[in-house]
Amino acid sequence: MGLTFVSEPVRVRTPATSANLGPGFDTLGLALGLHDDLSARVTGDSYTVSVTGEGAGDLPRDETHLVVRAMLATFDELGGRPPGVAVECVNRIPQARGLGSSSAAIVGGVQLARALAREQIDDEAALRIAARLEGHPDNVAPCLLGGFTIAWTEGSGSRAVRLDVAQGVRPTVFVPQERGLTATARAALPAAVPHADAAFNTGRAALLVHALTRDPSLLFAATEDRLHQGYRAEGMPGTASLVAALRSVGVAAVVSGAGPTVLALTPIPGDFHPGTEWRAESLGVDSTGALAKGSMVEHAERGPVAAGRKS
Repeated sequence: MGLTFVSEPVRVRTPATSANLGPGFDTLGLALGLHDDLSARVTGDSYTVSVTGEGAGDLPRDETHLVVRAMLATFDELGGRPPGVAVECVNRIPQARGLGSSSAAIVGGVQLARALAREQIDDEAALRIAARLEGHPDNVAPCLLGGFTIAWTEGSGSRAVRLDVAQGVRPTVFVPQERGLTATARAALPAAVPHADAAFNTGRAALLVHALTRDPSLLFAATEDRLHQGYRAEGMPGTASLVAALRSVGVAAVVSGAGPTVLALTPIPGDFHPGTEWRAESLGVDSTGALAKGSMVEHAERGPVAAGRKS
């Protein structure tokens, strides 16, 4: 028997995310209190997308849109597609700034498909689909699960665990007008790094888990990095300069994902002025992740998930 789909619209809210957090390259991620709102309903014969807010006028409005591509991948996992779907996106997450806009679209598409199909595929399967589409799990994990996540690849799949963030961690993002490209940022990285730098980052990443979940007073030391930020500095001089300026006054600041946004995890001094090219916004930590509304998906279990393929 084929899948049946709900007739009423379904909705999902997806959070922005910041990956790496300094030393946790391709592994650590944090869900932030800035969201895209997506809705979808089954229609007769085509897939259409309307976009307002960030990306309006630039993003595709057909089945090539990332939200729809994620929905189709999820429908295929479930074993059937509806004849058409109308998707509406209200985007607030800046595009190509290092705040996980693509992960928010992918996770949103996966969750919308789960809701429309009334299928209780678990978060393990959802993470697997999302990580496969994104290419790595460090942003999709916190977007799906909320809070602070540790993600890794294992075999042909990805896995993640979610942890609560300590009280008092209040992220601030500094968002520039200029955009960045993850592929360009990755191209700046060397094929190998000194063993001493790898050991340094191992210690700092371990400390960061403790600092974010237990003792925020250690965040300044815990956010030091030698694996990627220095190599990317030449391509993002403004970002590197702002990170250095914030750290010079004791703020635990890092490049958010591949940049160019800067993320601060500790309070900003009142007399600090980043410059007119930066828009500063204080955000909370999103603790719930991408919860779909209007279906059983909103009751799905949250917590540690494995996303490897089952044999």
